Amino acid sequence: MKVLGINSSARKDGNTAILMKKVFEALNKEGIETEMIQLSGKIIEPCKACFACGGKRNCVHKKDPFQNIFEKMTQADGIILGSPVYTANISANMQALLERASVVTDMNREENLFQHKVGAAITAARRGGALHALDAMNHFFMLQNMFIAGSTYWPMAYGRMPGDVQKDEEGLATMSSLGQNMAYLLISLNTAERHKGIL
Repeated sequence: MKVLGINSSARKDGNTAILMKKVFEALNKEGIETEMIQLSGKIIEPCKACFACGGKRNCVHKKDPFQNIFEKMTQADGIILGSPVYTANISANMQALLERASVVTDMNREENLFQHKVGAAITAARRGGALHALDAMNHFFMLQNMFIAGSTYWPMAYGRMPGDVQKDEEGLATMSSLGQNMAYLLISLNTAERHKGIL
């Protein structure tokens, strides 16, 4: 099993990456493979609403990394979306990624590209807006017939400068619990899938 993490922070290896790696630790302990894609230094173009992706799973934008990221999302068993809070919301790159991914799946709904995958959202915030950012990412999972993993508190941590989230002990503990719950859900779903039709 594999979980793909997408970090949309403008800072490579910043607070959002630190939190995602904390979730990864719990997943790796259960034998689940992980990979992080960092959007720092990249630009995800906004959706053109041209609907040319219908029946092709292929976006007309060719000069950004969306198509490669999207294919990895479809192949993963679980997806973690991570964004810092920018103006009480997710980053522009994350917004563009989710909008385009939603349109491609909408135009190819019969393929059920994300159905029954496990999703989890995490965010790093200086102060406010974390719940709004989490909601925006979780709405993507709900739209795609996915299962959402929860934790002991909202999966967020406080920090402004890179590394500050490491001082938020409750935030780090929440990420560990999130990883454990995500692993439990993935393993349970995998077991159920293997036994489908047997019982």
